[in-house]
Amino acid sequence: MADSVLYEVSDGLATITINRPEAMNAMDGGSKVALRDAVLAAAADTSVRAVLLTANGRAFCVGQDLKEHIADLTQARKDGSEDVMSTVREHYNPLIRALASMPKPVVAGVNGVAAGAGFGLALAADYRVVADTAKFTTAFANVALTADSGISWTLPRLIGQSRAADLLFFPRSITAQEAFDLGIANKIVPADALAAEAAAVARALADGPTLAYAAIKESLAYAADHSLDETLDKEDELQSRAGVSEDHLIAVRAFVAKEQPKFLGR
Repeated sequence: MADSVLYEVSDGLATITINRPEAMNAMDGGSKVALRDAVLAAAADTSVRAVLLTANGRAFCVGQDLKEHIADLTQARKDGSEDVMSTVREHYNPLIRALASMPKPVVAGVNGVAAGAGFGLALAADYRVVADTAKFTTAFANVALTADSGISWTLPRLIGQSRAADLLFFPRSITAQEAFDLGIANKIVPADALAAEAAAVARALADGPTLAYAAIKESLAYAADHSLDETLDKEDELQSRAGVSEDHLIAVRAFVAKEQPKFLGR
């Protein structure tokens, strides 16, 4: 994989790091391919029990690399091409689908600005640990674009339709504290503690009952688009599956014995 994205797996935890600090981790063609492929690899790897998505430098990700995008727009006009936004279909869509649907928890360690598609990446995670200096913005309307990277799906589910519309029509910078108050950030930590705290949260999830986490993730996604009756049936299905897992038996035995369980992910 390209140096613009770093990928490491250690004891069941996959750490994916966006690594273009000189460009505030803006996504050019190579980094989009590398990030997409890293996330797909983590999703497919049965030894990976949790994923940490983070970045190097002072930004998390400012979205599309606009310098490269201007060049692409100019060339497309010369060629008469109307498929200048194929990156949404080829890169962002499979990337967001994998983050949101993989049967393992994803933690975003947001170290700085998350704008546009960078905001979308953070929202596609299951849990967001945010530096107190971080900021969020949708950004799209400022460059005459609509939402992509799943934001039209994830943002209203976190903060409501009206607030999401406000942030999309009138992009502005949201502080870490406001992100926490809105329900976007799960935890705020001092900037110099972000790396350690995000890794600790991800490690706790990787060491936990990952089959149960996968079921929780599936049930939350299902309930967002289904009725109460349908959701109750889904809970029955998922709980029946979790109840016969080895992890459940381990947890019950450990609870009775007043010991810490060691989960196996099966």
